[in-house]
This record gives sequence, structure tokens and C-alpha cells, in this order.
Amino acid sequence: MNFKEVLSYIAKNFEKNKIRYGLIGGFSLGILGIIRTTVDLDFLIDRRDLSKVDKIMEEKGYRCVFKTENVSQYISDDPDLGEVDFLHAFRKYSLKMLERALKKRVFKDEITVKVLRPEDIIGLKIQALVNDPEREHREYADIGDILSLYGNKIDWGILKEYFSLFKLEKKFKELEERYKNVN
Repeated sequence: MNFKEVLSYIAKNFEKNKIRYGLIGGFSLGILGIIRTTVDLDFLIDRRDLSKVDKIMEEKGYRCVFKTENVSQYISDDPDLGEVDFLHAFRKYSLKMLERALKKRVFKDEITVKVLRPEDIIGLKIQALVNDPEREHREYADIGDILSLYGNKIDWGILKEYFSLFKLEKKFKELEERYKNVN
């Protein structure tokens, strides 16, 4: 996948069409300074913008191969375009994540893209590990990496809310004690 080409296309067209979005997944971790291998791009988008997203992706040659209320997946036959996945935001927590998304410069400052804040990426990772317990080890490893870099810079109140939402208060306390004053 040519990440630069795809990210440039999506960021430009999402801004032009006023699509509310934030980059998530492995590529977002790289932007935050955490090296992680990835083969696709993942975004959180406001579900109300889905028809605009469909049009933008189809114009670039993608086809939607999977869509539910919560997610959609687009694939291109062109290996340079690869796969792009979208998580649909429609609940208050995910819509707030989009409101807080940060603009970041990537590819030697050539592209500006919106990326979720570290605490919001952690919120999605908590949801992922609760939804699929087999992902627990990988998700907690990513959470630890994020907290190692941003422990004293993030909003621990937001994190507490996410952990409480999924009844993981004990794990929150452990992480808070270990990482809150890091850096």
C-alpha cells in the first residue's frame, strides 16, 4: 500500500467535503511515535458522513466489501491503494473522540491529517479487547506504549471514564499508578 498516496487523497477529500474523521489503528500509533507494522489504514468517521465517504472511496477505485452499522471496509484491486477500514461513530463517546481529534503533519509535513488523541485511541483499544478477549495482550501492550510516551500529558479523567465504562477500574488504577507521572 502506498500510504502517502492514500492518506493524501483521503485527508484532502475529507477536508473538502467536511467529513468528521480521525485516523486510528497502527498508522496512528506511528504518528504518535510508536512504531508498529500495519498493512492498511483505519479511520473513525461520523456515521452521518458515510454516504460522502462511499462516494470518495468509489471515485478512487475502492469497492465496499463489508458494511454494518458499526464498520465498513474498502478494498482496491490496485495494490498501491490497498485496504481502508472505517469505524462508524454514532454514540456520544465516539463522537466526542472526533471532536477532540488533532491535526498532525506527516510525510515530512506534506500532508495534514486528523488523528485521535492518545487517550481516545486507548479508549478504542479498551473496547477492542473487551469485544475480543484474544486481543487483550496486544491491546494492553499498545496501551502501555502510549502511556510510556504520554503518561503525564494525557487527560486521565477521560481514561478513567473509558475504563469505568467497561468495568475495568482495577486495571485503570494499575496503569495510573505506573504511568501517570511518566515523562
